[in-house]
Amino acid sequence: MPDRSGRRPRSRSQVFGFAAAVLLLVSLVPGTASADETDPRIGLAPGWLDAQSAASNLALLAHRDKPEGFVNPTNPGAVSFATSDLAFSGDHAFVGNFNGFTIYNIADPAAPTLVTSVVCPGGQGDMSVYGDLLFMSVEESRARLDCGTDPSVGIRFQGVRIFDVSDVTNPVQVAAVQTCRGSHTHSLVTDPDDAAHVYVYVSGTAGVRPASTLAGCNNNPASGENPSRWRIEVIKVPLAAPEQAAIVSEPRLFTDPQTGAINGLQNQVPTPTHPSGSPWGPSPITDACHDITAYPAIGLAAAACEGNGILIDISDPVNPVRIDEVSDPNFAYWHSATFNNDGTKVIFTDEWGGGTGARCRTTDQPQWGANAIFDIVDGKLRFASYYKLPVPQSLQENCVAHNGALVPVPGRDILVQAWYQGGISMIDFTDSAHPREIAFFDRGPISPTSLVLGGFWSAYWYNGHIYGSEIARGFDVFRMLPGEHVTAAEVAAAGEARLAQFNAQHQTRFTWAPSFAVARARFDQLVRACTSTVTGRHRGPLTVSGVTCLDGATVDGPVLVRSGASLLSIDSSISGPVSASSAKAVHLYHSTVRGPLSVTGTTGSAAMVDTSVHGPVVLADNRTPGIEPIIADSTVRGPLVCLGNSPAVINLDARNTVRGPVLGQCADLD
Repeated sequence: MPDRSGRRPRSRSQVFGFAAAVLLLVSLVPGTASADETDPRIGLAPGWLDAQSAASNLALLAHRDKPEGFVNPTNPGAVSFATSDLAFSGDHAFVGNFNGFTIYNIADPAAPTLVTSVVCPGGQGDMSVYGDLLFMSVEESRARLDCGTDPSVGIRFQGVRIFDVSDVTNPVQVAAVQTCRGSHTHSLVTDPDDAAHVYVYVSGTAGVRPASTLAGCNNNPASGENPSRWRIEVIKVPLAAPEQAAIVSEPRLFTDPQTGAINGLQNQVPTPTHPSGSPWGPSPITDACHDITAYPAIGLAAAACEGNGILIDISDPVNPVRIDEVSDPNFAYWHSATFNNDGTKVIFTDEWGGGTGARCRTTDQPQWGANAIFDIVDGKLRFASYYKLPVPQSLQENCVAHNGALVPVPGRDILVQAWYQGGISMIDFTDSAHPREIAFFDRGPISPTSLVLGGFWSAYWYNGHIYGSEIARGFDVFRMLPGEHVTAAEVAAAGEARLAQFNAQHQTRFTWAPSFAVARARFDQLVRACTSTVTGRHRGPLTVSGVTCLDGATVDGPVLVRSGASLLSIDSSISGPVSASSAKAVHLYHSTVRGPLSVTGTTGSAAMVDTSVHGPVVLADNRTPGIEPIIADSTVRGPLVCLGNSPAVINLDARNTVRGPVLGQCADLD
């Protein structure tokens, strides 16, 4: 499928108040002169800790400056003190830094409190947490095994540190696994058949360290003996004895299956210069992975590997197998990856400029330094579209696609993402071919005259809030607000998806217990697709095809919902029977039906909430995996019959009033 440049990526109760959302009609042409000149992010006043900010559908709840020992006041953008990635467990956020890490108590997200700081230099300090163990990536040669701050003495360390954080006030290093290229990032991988261990995939992108600091390391070419490049390392960690953590395999994920060459992916730049005409930077030559996002629930990982994006079978964590790969002449550096919740799509990011350059200028095209969205079809990656921050940034702001994660709105694919000094952008990629921005937060540049490194390294959703790690400024907490693109019910439903722990590169499937918010969120999403809307009086019968929405309507006659169609009714009255057979969805909220109601064989969702039916109600053979039909807080003036529904009908603990016999699955719903 051609991209926007014409080039082809190469394959290898409370029920929430009604708020009818409208489609975003503005064409998003990111990072170009045609961007909306009234966007409040344009022209924000600069400042280190006092920059002007702008937001849409996000509210900043709290900010915490970087603590002492993690900032150079004379140089806020000093890389050696840069805030990096985040991990979460219970009521705590673990904030990485090139000089160590900090832990915040986030039991009250609006008032996070610093628990402790651990000075442990070495960069880049990416974090993951599992149980009582905290994992930390270390790649710089200044790092010492004992976390000492004088790099001229002590034992060198590059690899993955493991801390015991059972006492968060006193983390204790219990293991440190050395690797030849250090650990730029790492990924936790769990095995459903092995609860006693966790595995760590190490992505090392630094130069190969000398054998004098770690035996066996070498900078041999791909044809040489066991080169330290063109591989990842797999560390096996016994949870009961983490001090025994050790490398158990070194998979060659880039091997050409035909020739056996271990450097079998992209080995030269696609063109002499980047499509912008500037030199390549970084260079998209694949000899390592930058980030690997494992999704154990689906047995897959998506890896961003410098010159390629690859899809990996991780059903055997020790021996991952590449199953597909893609390249793109627009991508300077495949950086990170995120699956959608269903595992049917993946977003790859391009860190053009390495994160330190201004790459969201008016002259930069939307396919440079952007996201590339792929559908996963039969184990293959199929390009769908690009997404780039849809507003230009100044030359004083390092800006490019960076780390993000899903926002768990049921029924939608939403990503919240950091763009360095481009701020935070939240995108809806439910339609993978047409992603669009639905929320943002941004600050002005750190300096009015020069580019000082800063901005958001990561932005992640965790248990109802969004947390951001700001390279030069510290730690931020945001609340998502309902608005044009996300309803109150969708915000509430997202907040009901809870995780015990969160690691960006160990993706966990979100699930939602049945609730009023979840049911109403599905209604709100269907409303966006209305093909016809009735708001006044409709005289005579109504036949529903497509998606018909009744909003404060009066229908004088029966309603027939055709196969595959959807009926959505709120604050409406129907004088006659309602019949739906093999419909996609039927939702009735705060409505009255003066006649019988029959809903059978729906292929999507069915709900009747705070609704009165003057006649019998039949729900039968509605079978949608994971979506329960709902009859809640309603009155039925006649029999209520529920048969063969899977899952069974529920009432969300809001009992109904039934003036007739109750049969089948609905026996306990009144």
